[in-house]
Amino acid sequence: MSGSTPEDLSRLDDMIELQSKIFLDRTTESQRIRAEAGSVLAGGVASSWQDAQPGTVWIREGKGSRTWDVDGTEYTDLHGGFGVGIVGHAHPAIVAAVSERVRRGTHFAQPTEDAVVVARELSARYGLPIWRYNNSGTESTMDAIHLMRVATGRPKIIKVEGTYHGHHDSVQVSVYPAPEKAGPAERPNSVPVGPAYPQEVVRLTVVVPFGDLAAVERVLTENAGQIAGMIIEPVMMNIGLIPPPPGYLAALKDLLHAHGAYLAFDEVKTGLALSPAGAVGLTGVTPDLVCLAKALGGGLPCGAIGGIPELMDLITQGAYEQVGTFNGNPLTMAAARAVLQDILTPEAYSGFDTLRRTMTEGAEEILRRYELPGFVRSFGCKGAVLFTDRLENYRDFLAYDDQWGNAHWLYQHNGSVFLPPWGKCEQWTASVQHTDEDAQRFLANLERMAADLRGGVRPKGAQA
Repeated sequence: MSGSTPEDLSRLDDMIELQSKIFLDRTTESQRIRAEAGSVLAGGVASSWQDAQPGTVWIREGKGSRTWDVDGTEYTDLHGGFGVGIVGHAHPAIVAAVSERVRRGTHFAQPTEDAVVVARELSARYGLPIWRYNNSGTESTMDAIHLMRVATGRPKIIKVEGTYHGHHDSVQVSVYPAPEKAGPAERPNSVPVGPAYPQEVVRLTVVVPFGDLAAVERVLTENAGQIAGMIIEPVMMNIGLIPPPPGYLAALKDLLHAHGAYLAFDEVKTGLALSPAGAVGLTGVTPDLVCLAKALGGGLPCGAIGGIPELMDLITQGAYEQVGTFNGNPLTMAAARAVLQDILTPEAYSGFDTLRRTMTEGAEEILRRYELPGFVRSFGCKGAVLFTDRLENYRDFLAYDDQWGNAHWLYQHNGSVFLPPWGKCEQWTASVQHTDEDAQRFLANLERMAADLRGGVRPKGAQA
């Protein structure tokens, strides 16, 4: 089903071996620092996500659409810090806002005026009237699940197989389950990510396939009166990029409400990136709760949750104590205000549209010309080259050969374009500071990979 031939996969293995050597030869200072850091940092990195093969890359600085590593290599940054960087690096509006705020104090554990301004901006964009802040995507999704449980008095939640919603207990279930543990495709097992998550908690999270309304209805019926709600990435971004089937999200909301349950959108990755109102704006469906983080803070740690009054009033009434020492931190609020008022304007989204068309159409043309399997999906400032015939859910992802994404990542990196690690899992993030030159560098690297796969021979009709 992946569209790969044995010959392609064998050739890709050889290409990965060569490109990995080139990568390690180029990043000697990064590898030296990583080795030394192991004496004081667990694994020699600050987060397990930074520990990616063939080696960790240490960054020195970023400006505009570019970053520079400690070996001095300049990259077009399409990594975007796992989707944070849609304003780019050192944007003048962020630098000005944060610099001014630093001079007036950076933390009080008391609210500042910007917290109100940001909430009003988010309310206007998302159509949800009441907001609270936290400090990460993990905290945002955790708050959403807590609110749904408090509102209903029910213990269980529904999540989609193959989605990541942070690293709290309730959602560290069936993120990348092994095929031998995952169970039937239509009725997946609830599989803990690892031994840190007790079965008593895992049993409270019921897993369904993406886009399968009948599976959700079955779970609601079989667990009558026990489901508090469902959390979902409205456009799935943990396994490439997968939009919802037509009508799915609206029907899902109606179905959950009919069973006395709520719907929460995890817009940690999609928020502000797919449209001015993220996936809500793209799909036209407004859930009961929206979880934000990443892009909202303009590069600073951030998180927010917005919702309907009947849920958010639980905080006002004290039924749910939503707290955090750094919630609404003045630096984050100053940056978020600049993001919403000064940077992510209608003109910014028009720029995203232009870049997306260039990258999408250019990549699709390369795939066709070199007869590579796959297609491109893209929305807003996000996109992914998917080297497979079909990608609609996690089981399709399992059938998608890893070599394609691994080789593509290496070719891009060795060609001075930094994509998020783990190849087929992630997607590109463009920023308001990216240009056509950045897009062309990305396309040139993809074509170089395609040409090498086909033995270095350009197909008939290819441009010189």
